[in-house]
Amino acid sequence: MKRLLISCVFAAGLILASVQPAHSESPPRTEHLGFDRNDYPGDENLNALRRTFEFAGYWLNNPPGAVSNSWAGKRKVVQAAGFGFLVIFNGRTYAQIKAAGNAARLGNSDAAEAVKAARREGFPAHTIIFIDQEQGGRLLPEQRAYLHAWVDAVEAAGFRAGVYCSGIAAKESAGVRVITAEDIRQNAGERKLTYWVSNDACPPSPGCIVSRKVMAPELSGVHFAEIWQYAQSPQRADFAKGCPNYSKDRNCYSPGIDMAQHLHLDLNVATSSDPSHGRTQKD
Repeated sequence: MKRLLISCVFAAGLILASVQPAHSESPPRTEHLGFDRNDYPGDENLNALRRTFEFAGYWLNNPPGAVSNSWAGKRKVVQAAGFGFLVIFNGRTYAQIKAAGNAARLGNSDAAEAVKAARREGFPAHTIIFIDQEQGGRLLPEQRAYLHAWVDAVEAAGFRAGVYCSGIAAKESAGVRVITAEDIRQNAGERKLTYWVSNDACPPSPGCIVSRKVMAPELSGVHFAEIWQYAQSPQRADFAKGCPNYSKDRNCYSPGIDMAQHLHLDLNVATSSDPSHGRTQKD
């Protein structure tokens, strides 16, 4: 997905692997790797991708910059390949919200479209639909009104709401930095959102690698995150310039797939193998 527009490198601590105390009755938590990309990867690549990843991003409408959605109609085949889901709805930019004149009305309308698409694709009730909040920094009043209306309408329709947003601190003014995820959470009221945060700066990101051993969503710098997008394709020169393991063309690729296909990916780690809880029992 085309990347967050306003952000600044967030200083993070060391990435440490947790050690489960011997006396604990709780098993150590397992992290789960997933990918997302704007274009559907093709039926023929799903089995190879599944050898590395447990869940896939799944667009309900046209991804950013696209005029069509190649994921439409693919839920059953993606689930049959063994994937869980990150169900995504592409939200509006500030300019689009401002031009609409009524942010709440637009939020309600877009929520209806998201719910309609989720049902058409066969996602069950209570699936978490993540709205793609591309622009970072502190939300402006119109953005907040749009987001809150969207969330409330999605929840009222029997689904759950999540948000994809920046986990990188954006400079707002001298001495003031704002992390979008924290701004949204602090102003959400009683709304219980699930947070999928993006932070591809190194640190805290380990770079373009596919290992769950040293990663967990909270290591993104946002302690309440349940999903962390830790690498993006292409590599962002402003934030991820020093990150290791990107290919020569500055993209991330999956093991087992010929790079000549140019099947570049964004990489994620989550607390669940099905972060949207979008799998169905009948398929």
